[in-house]
Amino acid sequence: MPMPKPIVFGEIAGIQEGYWFQDRKTMMANSFHRNWAAGIDGNGREGVSAIVLSGGYEDDFDDGDEIVYTGAGGNDSNTGKQIKDQSWKNKGNAGLLVSMDQGLPVRVIRGHNHKSAYSPSSGYKYAGIYNVINAWEETGKSGFKICRFSLEYNGSNINRKFPEEIELDYGKKATSRKESVVVRVIRDTKKAREIKRLYNFECQVCGQTIGTKSGKYAEGAHIRPLGRPHNGDDSVDNLICVCPNHHVMFDKGTFSIDDNLEFIGVVTGRLTLHPKHTLNQENLQYHRISHGYN
Repeated sequence: MPMPKPIVFGEIAGIQEGYWFQDRKTMMANSFHRNWAAGIDGNGREGVSAIVLSGGYEDDFDDGDEIVYTGAGGNDSNTGKQIKDQSWKNKGNAGLLVSMDQGLPVRVIRGHNHKSAYSPSSGYKYAGIYNVINAWEETGKSGFKICRFSLEYNGSNINRKFPEEIELDYGKKATSRKESVVVRVIRDTKKAREIKRLYNFECQVCGQTIGTKSGKYAEGAHIRPLGRPHNGDDSVDNLICVCPNHHVMFDKGTFSIDDNLEFIGVVTGRLTLHPKHTLNQENLQYHRISHGYN
């Protein structure tokens, strides 16, 4: 039995962004996408090198440079609807988590059955390099748990048109912009600075602060992330003051926070809360649900 071809990350010589494939078989010869049927090429040990958007999942969202991708498993191949829960143990879903944690590049291919203005009318089109920037769990349209991944374009096409992004602040302050080679959203950091000063730059999880040449350092972590599809707002009741380690652990769902402020997951203890600081319970619940704690 022949050994499977090794996984290849990043760009592949001779295949530039926009390249058109007649079918999936033509992607396999040079390991561009090695799987005949599966949409995810990778595993939970090495990560994922490529995904195909083929209209197989009803919860997928595609805005060009921003994709919300439904993980593998639990769907009816004929209707695209979920018939059972997805699992993070699925090798494709586990691989996308590895790609997110390690910052591995993911090749994205759009198929003609994928419902998007960016999809080809036939065959498959290479959309470019993307990075997995977030992962969470939610209940899909069919009522079953699905693993969700947010991917952002990180290719080399500087002439690519970037769609406008909208970040909600619930009317508290408009999001500002600046333009360089690409359009980037600048988050309002004033509220984060207020929270960090309130806690004297001490982490609400571990109580530690980081001393730098310019003073103390801490980070403001949003409980419910900003931007689509989460649509959290930049307000003090959606922010906590944390050290970099606990910021990453919280964003990755390594731990969460119960309504009574007790930690859930690998971290033990209770969140420190200043008398002047109130947290939105709905945001805490959203974080728990997103990371499978509810």
